[in-house]
Amino acid sequence: MQFDDFYTNLGSFGRYQKTKYFLICLTYMLPPIMVYTWSFTAAKPNFRCRTPMDNALGVSPTDDGIRRYAPSESQCRQYHSKISVAECQKCYQLTNESDYDTSQMKPCTSFIFDRTYYQSTLVEEWYMVCGRVSLRSYVQTVFFFGYMVGSLVFGVLSDKFGRRPIMGVSFIVITLASLMCALVPHPKLGFEISYSVFVLGRFLLACGTRGVALTGFVIGSEIVGPKQRLFTGIVIEYFFAGGELVLLGFAYFMRSWRQLNTTLAMFSIPFLFFYFVLPESPRWLLSKGHYEHAERILRRIAKTNDTQFDSIAYEHLILAEKKREALHPKKVHGLKHLLQSKIMIIIAINMSFQWFVQNLVFYGVSQNTGEWLPNPYISFFAGALIEIAAYCVVHLVLDRFGRKLTYCGFVLFFGIVAFLVLPIQMFITTDSRVQRTLMFILNVALKFLASGSYAIIYIYANELFPTQARNTGMGICSMFARFGAIIATFSNDLLVRAWIHFPIIVYGTTSLIAVAFATICPETANRPLPQTIYDIDRMGLTLPCRKSRPLACDDMNGMTDSDEDIALKHQLNGNDIF
Repeated sequence: MQFDDFYTNLGSFGRYQKTKYFLICLTYMLPPIMVYTWSFTAAKPNFRCRTPMDNALGVSPTDDGIRRYAPSESQCRQYHSKISVAECQKCYQLTNESDYDTSQMKPCTSFIFDRTYYQSTLVEEWYMVCGRVSLRSYVQTVFFFGYMVGSLVFGVLSDKFGRRPIMGVSFIVITLASLMCALVPHPKLGFEISYSVFVLGRFLLACGTRGVALTGFVIGSEIVGPKQRLFTGIVIEYFFAGGELVLLGFAYFMRSWRQLNTTLAMFSIPFLFFYFVLPESPRWLLSKGHYEHAERILRRIAKTNDTQFDSIAYEHLILAEKKREALHPKKVHGLKHLLQSKIMIIIAINMSFQWFVQNLVFYGVSQNTGEWLPNPYISFFAGALIEIAAYCVVHLVLDRFGRKLTYCGFVLFFGIVAFLVLPIQMFITTDSRVQRTLMFILNVALKFLASGSYAIIYIYANELFPTQARNTGMGICSMFARFGAIIATFSNDLLVRAWIHFPIIVYGTTSLIAVAFATICPETANRPLPQTIYDIDRMGLTLPCRKSRPLACDDMNGMTDSDEDIALKHQLNGNDIF
């Protein structure tokens, strides 16, 4: 007897699962709050060099007076060609307003920041602009490195000690790290100590949020039946976007970075008590041999769902689990299992690259939503709504058109739309109303497409790894994905200094490359989840079919049983299947 067969009789999506799944979805709102807080606490307001006129008492500098201290366009192009003219004029100034000798140009050491939308940000407090802009990038780099560490560490720990306790530990880490980021940095401690503690806090915050997101997603999929897994995999993303809207509400009314960080740290405290109401996964308990604990939870599920717990059937399930363990006590799992097949190796490498690109694109686009419109709060709100809309569309079409076609469509259109930035910038009057409108539409389209493909790749990759190595495969993909997020951060901070739309071209180029490689992956919709490496080999790759190489074809359904057996034997004997 299989667990799903027994579980269906208890009600695989009854009142118990719906209640617990809703609580899990609520916890999924916390990670985006902590991730995107950076968009407001370290927002980049408009700034300019502080001129001698700003230091004069009782004198309000005029625009003309300020411009007289800025280097000319020709000076910037000649002596600082690696950065844009606008960036040069923000970061350099002339020694005095009447001397245009290039030797008198010097980098600014003090700045005036626009307070229209922000009362104070870390960019202003630590002068993370111009030559110090890399300080801002390093914080996010460490944050995404924490994402990587958290994915690996909490993933392993949740498999060893259970989903529920690791989720509880993750909430504790988030709360403590949030308080560290909000309270420790202070001018009296100096920049070095404040910056170091803040970076450490962001690292721990990333580890904790990854622990919540990872274990929450796993519990949500493990407490329901097979037919509800697509539903739970998509709906939880709605709450992720909802967390962005909650953050926006806090950020709108709290314009100081310290006040916002402190409030969000307090907001995370109630989540500490979720440990007492979240369930442990009965699937995990059975896999670890905790049969009595699993029985208590399954009986509770039956009682809540008004169904009957069949003790005899449960005994048969336990006997089947013990027999399976006795037959395969030393079965190869993990990375070694993935390396047993050439087709599996190709799929694993391909999926790792796809995750890398999707994190590069998604975080690259998402981190810039605040710059779509002059008002960053309206821009962020629009970005969150677009993300929800993308998840809705994916939810509607993913089963109808399949994983592969839907994913390739989203990625291909992203690449095409990204390159439309070139004619918009080249042939339309700079900073005109038409250009601003078209760029807003383009950014909306990019956000929609990036959100859709980002959601699909999680489901698609999960269905391309066998059960014996699924967690390992997803962990490898997640590790490579963080490199994409790190590069996206540096692209948004550094490439824009050369041209503000340069990152979009980079994202579009990598998307077109990614869709070319994605076409070789097999379709997984309406197919059983692969259990073994041989199931993956039978799925094959989408390559030109040749009679002498049957396993290179995507559609193996047309093969007879004997043909399949012969092909598998050839592969096991070491023949070239490509």
